[in-house]
Amino acid sequence: MNLIVAADNRWGIGRDGGLLASIPTDMKYFKDHTTGKVVVMGRKTLESMPNKRGLPNRINYVLTTNPDYEAERCNVVNSEEELWEELSKYDPDEVFLIGGAALYNKFYRMCDKLYVTKMDADLDADTFIVNFDDDPDYEVVSESEPVTENGITFRFVVYEKK
Repeated sequence: MNLIVAADNRWGIGRDGGLLASIPTDMKYFKDHTTGKVVVMGRKTLESMPNKRGLPNRINYVLTTNPDYEAERCNVVNSEEELWEELSKYDPDEVFLIGGAALYNKFYRMCDKLYVTKMDADLDADTFIVNFDDDPDYEVVSESEPVTENGITFRFVVYEKK
């Protein structure tokens, strides 16, 4: 499984239930990596999306404890066991964890690759993930040159499990 996220320099990923910044190049990066793949998210992440429905051209899984939860374009699973059973049907390289913080922090160690858009800014986040730079089980295997867009300088960094 893979993980994909955008984080500021304090590893913040969100504020008030939404993204920290609008960076079209990052959105394209996300789309390029996840289109045609399987994406896994929590309920709050799904509900932060336009029209509160799964992403087009992807197989969407939503993990929620609500057994009556339904969402357009989504496969709803109600337990970790059910999620792993469903994901076992796919090549792990084709599966992307896309949020939110609770799922990132709980499951990132199950990911072989972490695709992080590192924003060089403190964006006043109220939602944070683990600092992957502090995890000795992961190493940076690629890093793009810095790019500045909408006033934010960022790099695409890929971590791999050692």
